[in-house]
Amino acid sequence: MLRLAGQPGWLLRASGDPGGSRAGRANVSLESGFRQATLGIHDIDIKLRDSSDSQLLVDILQKTVKHPVCVKYPPPAKFSRGFLSELIKKPSGDPVTLCESTAIVSHGTTGLVTWNAALYLAEWALENPALFTDRTVLELGSGAGLTGLAICKACSPQAYIFSDCHSRVLEQLRANVLLNGLAPRQHAGRGTPGAEKPLVVVAQLDWDLATAPQLSALQPDVVIAADVLYCPDTVLALLGVLRTLSACHSGLQPLDAYVAFTVRNPETCRLFTEELGKNVHG
Repeated sequence: MLRLAGQPGWLLRASGDPGGSRAGRANVSLESGFRQATLGIHDIDIKLRDSSDSQLLVDILQKTVKHPVCVKYPPPAKFSRGFLSELIKKPSGDPVTLCESTAIVSHGTTGLVTWNAALYLAEWALENPALFTDRTVLELGSGAGLTGLAICKACSPQAYIFSDCHSRVLEQLRANVLLNGLAPRQHAGRGTPGAEKPLVVVAQLDWDLATAPQLSALQPDVVIAADVLYCPDTVLALLGVLRTLSACHSGLQPLDAYVAFTVRNPETCRLFTEELGKNVHG
């Protein structure tokens, strides 16, 4: 089963098998409006801290970064990251804190900076927390870790596996996980009942070299990826990993996969959707 939708590119969802006076009046009006706005924000703060209802987060997202005006004219990524971090902080009491590069390309990789699709996927996850609650999530190409950290703090997964292949990215990723108060374990696996969650793992995973036993040991319920498709080689490698994970999946429920990416090259997008139809069956 495949369903495609989304902005800024695609969000793919795949389930595997199974005058003076006038000025005075204006000042009074503005002051009154400011007081009302301040009270409104204060009320929202209280509701976010005291409520476990994810619908409030959804409503706030829909009226801010997911508003049609923001979708058409996206704010700077730095603003979106800060906004999401503060929004996550309200129910959990703890923001997402990131250390990332100021350069798009650094140390021979683009994985040290947060890209727009990662922001979009994090927003989408906050709108759909039930898809991750009490489940094991594997993220392919985690980069700086924004999406995963947002899910860990706001969506209550049972376990979360960050993964990447570049040594410098993995180094920064582990540092960001620790910076956010999470203690990564050495190996993936199902946590013990009653253990503190989420269980967090930072794994080195090269899509071209990953073996079936290596992928089978991860046993995720959900696979996610953001902005990992930039050339035909990565498309084919990603699909190979998804195919193997689906074949190895032993859960009672089908393996779900969510891939968000910005359409930079229509041909790469076309290749992905065409090959997906050949390789992922539902």
